[in-house]
Amino acid sequence: MFFLQEIGESIRIALGAINSNKLRSILTTLGIVIGITSVTAMATVINGIEQNFENELSELGADVLYVEKWPWATGPGFKWWNYINRPDIRAELADVIEAQSRYTIAAVPVVNTSRAVRYGSKTLSGVSIEGAGSRYPEVFVVDMETGRFYSDIEARASRNVCVIGARIATELFPVEEPVGKFVRISGIRFQVIGVLERKGSDAEGQGSDMVVQIPISTFKNHFGLSERSVSVRVKVVSSDDVDVAKDELTGILRAARKQDAREENNFEINEQQSLREQLAPVKLTIYLIGVFLTALSLLVGGIGVMNIMFVSVKERTREIGIRKAIGARRRTILIQFLIEAIAICIIGGVLGVGLALVATALINAFIPAILPLSTVAIAFVICVLVGVVFGLAPAWTAAKSEPIEALRYE
Repeated sequence: MFFLQEIGESIRIALGAINSNKLRSILTTLGIVIGITSVTAMATVINGIEQNFENELSELGADVLYVEKWPWATGPGFKWWNYINRPDIRAELADVIEAQSRYTIAAVPVVNTSRAVRYGSKTLSGVSIEGAGSRYPEVFVVDMETGRFYSDIEARASRNVCVIGARIATELFPVEEPVGKFVRISGIRFQVIGVLERKGSDAEGQGSDMVVQIPISTFKNHFGLSERSVSVRVKVVSSDDVDVAKDELTGILRAARKQDAREENNFEINEQQSLREQLAPVKLTIYLIGVFLTALSLLVGGIGVMNIMFVSVKERTREIGIRKAIGARRRTILIQFLIEAIAICIIGGVLGVGLALVATALINAFIPAILPLSTVAIAFVICVLVGVVFGLAPAWTAAKSEPIEALRYE
């Protein structure tokens, strides 16, 4: 009870000292405000980037392999000329894989181009037109808002049907039901049979909301495949079988492309994990830069707190001497000044978090930004730690002062 009384008394004295020097306290907290705002804003941006990164990777599928001409994992020293002369990947490889593979569920060829889509007087330019096999929903999860995906019969008959993204539906059909209507893709008439659920834009502002999916046979008839390299996307039986499936696919593809045993693979089997490993150093660099900048901001703010606490100790030397002369312990004086330093930092933390909330709303207009409660809690823990670390030296100076010398101080 006595210790709790000491704490309560120290809090009262600390708040009184802060209140009696408002301007000085505000200027002192300014450094902490900048530091905490930097900490929370940086954490907000990093969390947003990481979540967006994970969302985009999850769309690739942990149990999906991509048979393509080019590798995903590139970097310094990448020799593009070793890959440019590779023969293109053909859509027929999907049928070969389905016929021979034991570790895959389905294989679907996918090819992309960019075209303008028009309905009535409204036109959207630069829309991604994706030609894919009818088994696409067996490889990827396809969430439909309305309508349906095209069938195998429609794909075999090369019907002019399409499934459109949510943003396309919103912009071309603001007050109409899209399903059943006809749009024109590069002047060619297509019937809308389905609308995809809204997923949001990716890092390039595209994503499934700005895609039109059509049967690959229809794509071949209107846009051609002879000069394009197709991506064959293969669904593996289980994510645990990815490595085995890669080895199996390598053998199937080498045989299908008539490669000699001494030749290197003239294709790539890409997967989510390889992209994750390539981007790991980038994420680490972002984290290290964030930690450095926030640590620098907090160091400046902490030095400001330490400086003003030394000034406070000097100004109140006689008060310290009187308190020690009537029986105050070193511990009591130490706690009093530590609490004052912590209180200054917490006030700065509250203001910093408030500014961070405003900054999050502004940042979110340009890039994804998330401010979870855990980050706010960490910010206040940091405030307490900064108060303890940078307030300890002034508090110890006050605690170990001699009563007689302190009483003589003018």
